[in-house]
Amino acid sequence: MMKNFKNLLKEEFKRIFSNSVLIAIFFGAPLGYGILFGFVYQQAKVTNLPIVIVDKDGSPTSDIMIDAFDDNEGLLVVNVRPDSGNLLEEMPTEQYAAVITIPSDFEKGILQKQRPEIRVDLNMANILNANTASNNINSVLMTLNAGMEIEGLKKQGMHPAQAMISYESFKINFNKLYNSSGNYVAFMLPGILAAIMQQVIFLAMALVFSRDFEDGYFVKLMQESKSSLYHIALKAVPFLLMLPFIWFFVSMLFVYFKITADIFNLPMLVLAILLTFASMFIGMLFSVAIPNQLKATELLMVISTPAFILSGFTWPTSAIPDFITNVAQYIPVTQFLNGFRKIAFYGGDISSIVPEITMLLSIIVVAFVSMVVLLQIKINRLAKNVQNNTLAETL
Repeated sequence: MMKNFKNLLKEEFKRIFSNSVLIAIFFGAPLGYGILFGFVYQQAKVTNLPIVIVDKDGSPTSDIMIDAFDDNEGLLVVNVRPDSGNLLEEMPTEQYAAVITIPSDFEKGILQKQRPEIRVDLNMANILNANTASNNINSVLMTLNAGMEIEGLKKQGMHPAQAMISYESFKINFNKLYNSSGNYVAFMLPGILAAIMQQVIFLAMALVFSRDFEDGYFVKLMQESKSSLYHIALKAVPFLLMLPFIWFFVSMLFVYFKITADIFNLPMLVLAILLTFASMFIGMLFSVAIPNQLKATELLMVISTPAFILSGFTWPTSAIPDFITNVAQYIPVTQFLNGFRKIAFYGGDISSIVPEITMLLSIIVVAFVSMVVLLQIKINRLAKNVQNNTLAETL
C-alpha cells in the first residue's frame, strides 16, 4: 500500500510539473510579484512630487518662499510663472500634484499685517500624492509663517528669545511608533505577499481534483483506494513538500528589501502554517465541488482578488460596512494579516493572536470536513457508475 502511494506521488509530481501554467503561477507569482512590488515601493516614501508656483508678487519674500518649497524633499518645483495661464489644461498631462498661487502685493500685505492669502490647488486624482503634497506644503507654509511672525516681532524691538516665546504658545513633539520612518515598503509589501501566497495556493489547489475529473485520471486512482482521506493526502503531500521552500524565498524578500518587521519567530510560523492549510483546503474544496478547472479557478479568483482590500490591512475596517467585514473574516488572509501586524509590528506573542488562530482553525476544520464528505460522495457515485458500466459491458 505504501509503495503504491509513493509511486502515485511520483505520478502526481509529474502531473504537476507537466502543467506549465500551474508551475508559472505556483513558483513564479510569489517570487516575481514579490520582487516586482518590492522594487515598486523600494523608495520607501513619496518624494519629488511636481508642483507649480504662480508668483504674482515677484518680491524678495515670495523668492524666499519659492526657495523653501524647492528645499523640501517631498516636493519638486517644476515651474515658476507670473500667472496661472492654462494650468487646468496642463494638469492632466503634466500630472502636477499641486499649484501654489502667491497673490500680488503679498509682501506688502505681510508688512501691513493684512494677512494675505496663499492659494493651494491640490490634484486629488491620486489621494496618496495629494495627501503627501498637502502635508509637505503645509509644513513649509507653517514654518515660513512662524518665521515671518517672529521676524516681525523682532523688527518691533522685541528680543529674539522673547519673540520666539511670544509666538510659540506651546511645543509639539510627535513620537512615531511602529515603522517610525514611514517606510512604505515595510507597510505594503507584507500584506501584498500574504495576499499573493493565498491566491497562489488557491489557484494551484483548484486544479488538483478538477483536472483529474476532466481527464478521467481520477477513475484510475480509485482503483487504488476509495477513501477520500487517501486521495486528499495524495494531492496535498506534493504541495506540502514544496510550499515551505516558497515561504522561505518569500521571507528572504523581507531581508533583501531591509524590512525590519519581526517575522522569524514561532507565532509567525504558526500563522504561516495555518494560512497554508486554510488556503489549501478551501482550494481543494472548490476543486472537488466544481469538476472544471476553469470554473474552479474563476470562482476562487472572485474570493481572492478583493481579499487584500477587505482585510483591513490598508483601509480601516471601521470605514467598511459591517456585512462586508463580517464576510471578510472568513477569508484566511484577513486573519493572517490581523495576526501579522500584532506579531511583526507590535511585538506580540501567541496569546495575542488567539482570536486569529481560532478563526483560521475553524476555517480549516469546516473546509476539510466539507471536502472529505463531498469527495467521498463523489467517489461512491463514480464507483457505482463504473460498476454499472462494467456490468452492462459484461451482459
